[in-house]
Amino acid sequence: MAAHSFQPDSPEPHPSEPDSVRPDRVPPESSRSDPGRVGYDPEGVQASPSVRSEPDARPTGLLDVLSVSAVVLDADGRIVFWTPQAEELFGYSAQEALGTYAARLFIHPEHVKAVVNLFTEVLQTGRSWAGAFPIRHKDGSSRLMEFRNMRLQDDLGDVYALGLAADHNLLQRVETDLALCERLINQSPIGLALLDPDLRYLLVNPALARIDGIPAEDHVGRTLREALPLPDIHTIESALRQVLTTGTPLLDQYHVGRPPADPEHEHAWSLSFYRLEDPGGRVLGAATSVVDVTERHRAAAEADRARRRLALIADASVRVGTTLEVEETARELAEITVPQLADVVAVDVLDSALACRRSRRPDDGPELFRSLALKAAHPTVALRAADPPGGLAAYDGDRLVTLCVHSGRPVLVRHVGDQDLPRIARDAEAGSLLARAGVHSYLAVPLIAHGEVLGALDLKRTRNPLPFDEDDVVLACELAGRAAVAIDNARWFQSVRNTALTLQRSLLPDHPPAHAGLELASRYQPAQATSEVGGDWYDVIPLSDDKTALVVGDVMGNGIDAAATMGRLRTATCAYADLDLPPSAVLQHLDKITCDLEHYIVTCLYAVYDPRTHRCRIANAGHMPPALAGPGHSPALLDLPTGAPLGVGGVPFEAITTRLDPGELLILYTDGLVETRHHSIDDRLSAMLGFLDEPLRPLEETCDLLLHGLRHPEDHDDVALLVARAV
Repeated sequence: MAAHSFQPDSPEPHPSEPDSVRPDRVPPESSRSDPGRVGYDPEGVQASPSVRSEPDARPTGLLDVLSVSAVVLDADGRIVFWTPQAEELFGYSAQEALGTYAARLFIHPEHVKAVVNLFTEVLQTGRSWAGAFPIRHKDGSSRLMEFRNMRLQDDLGDVYALGLAADHNLLQRVETDLALCERLINQSPIGLALLDPDLRYLLVNPALARIDGIPAEDHVGRTLREALPLPDIHTIESALRQVLTTGTPLLDQYHVGRPPADPEHEHAWSLSFYRLEDPGGRVLGAATSVVDVTERHRAAAEADRARRRLALIADASVRVGTTLEVEETARELAEITVPQLADVVAVDVLDSALACRRSRRPDDGPELFRSLALKAAHPTVALRAADPPGGLAAYDGDRLVTLCVHSGRPVLVRHVGDQDLPRIARDAEAGSLLARAGVHSYLAVPLIAHGEVLGALDLKRTRNPLPFDEDDVVLACELAGRAAVAIDNARWFQSVRNTALTLQRSLLPDHPPAHAGLELASRYQPAQATSEVGGDWYDVIPLSDDKTALVVGDVMGNGIDAAATMGRLRTATCAYADLDLPPSAVLQHLDKITCDLEHYIVTCLYAVYDPRTHRCRIANAGHMPPALAGPGHSPALLDLPTGAPLGVGGVPFEAITTRLDPGELLILYTDGLVETRHHSIDDRLSAMLGFLDEPLRPLEETCDLLLHGLRHPEDHDDVALLVARAV
């Protein structure tokens, strides 16, 4: 065929295009991998075995998006086929294009020669050509088009030229987007997957393959449930089906599980789900993005664990050591430790420490422990394996709790085995019970205060699946240290208190014997909530002529010194009473003695009863007024001069005389019976008189009624009570 048949007739001049896009600058047989290169090999392109035809179909495929047009030229260069896409691309209708020379219709004059040469080569050699060159649109504009040209031959042997064309800029943008997508998918650290509407994997990027621990090719064709047998896989599937149905994406869905690639450790992922649609709106499937947030999850879990530990320590500061009772402090420690730190807790203190004895023992010798507290987070046979509170138990030197107190260091057994139970339990039976309870981790930390080991905090885990770790050791030592200081304070307080109480009780008289004309009952009750005992006392002193002296006093202060001062004053009172001095003179002498005692003020009530005259002379040194109750009249407080306390010095005392007829009660008491921090003294005195409405009640019962009715467990003062009835 002659080349001249492709020449246009009198072509119109048109502005020239840049050299970089002229087809005569591009080798016709170069392979094309980017928009700046030409050449294309159509061999190897396989047609789909199925053909889908949709009437009035909306654009759904890539060819539709690119609006690829097809133009067929005969051997002379005339247009014999013209598609609707060609009309859209070039601007000419089929009526305008068919039968015309293509070069004349849309080729710039300066490019005609190069186009004719390429056209002739395609028809003569059969080699395809691909490239980009500018065309002239019907509206007169110049547009860069991407062409694919190849030879066609019909059954008669005639040859034609097929030209496929698309907008170069659009094609370049699509290719760039595809390249970007491919790079992003393959190189992204975020796991990405495409799934079909049946939730079967179509594509998995390398990042997701690493996250799942399953090769990418093993995903394809498998469902989510088959590839990832996670406990909450049904939740993930439900979320994906919701996205497929509604089209609304679900973002940042938090999931925790143990993947098949690492079943021993917990992992966390942030999942997002999107629905995929083609340009026509047809649902193609779903896309998932998976971000491994395991490190963040673990950091958050560790931060939360640290917060809970700090909260536990702060709680322990408030709840442990609220009283000066050793047993109560141990119970508080056990209660705050369960279940936050352990499932079973025991607090055992060395018996020598409770007795405040410091003794040296060989490091490998046995130890005698007293169990103070035992607590479990749930019912368990492990409680039967432990020593009951209050009991004594001897542990040999090879036991772990003994090793703990001997070394003064924590003993940790992360994973308890059969060989460990004999060193934890007190005997073989207890070891069997611990095994039945499921004890799998053990920790013992010493109770150390002021450098002295007092005992041990014994911790076991049964239901908590995590073994004790170093952080648990630090927390347990912190709790044990705080509790040990409180236990140490409590044991020394109890020791001193017991000493003072013993001293004070030894100085008080025994149960009053029978005295002429009087029936007597008395009580001494130490303070319930103070750190030391006080100096309250009472006394009943027989005098000549069947008279009886009744004394109640209160040394201001507490402790051994107060008790000793009380003993000295009681002895002096007995001596002066034996001289048969009047009550005011006795108080005068006691005042002089008290002035010689530094820093002590004493209140005292001194009464002398004569059964022959039923008269009672009473003198008061700053003490609470006595009460008088009897048949036929209401209980009342005696009106007598208050007087100054002993120890003020130089103040005279005045005595009054009152009758104490048979059946009447005289009640002498110290201020600890009626004074409180929350009630007025008048209200408390009225309450006391209310308990005296039956003067014929037995005196022992009257004493108990007054103490139980007026005393509170947290009262901060001791009480001396003396009740006398004239007979």
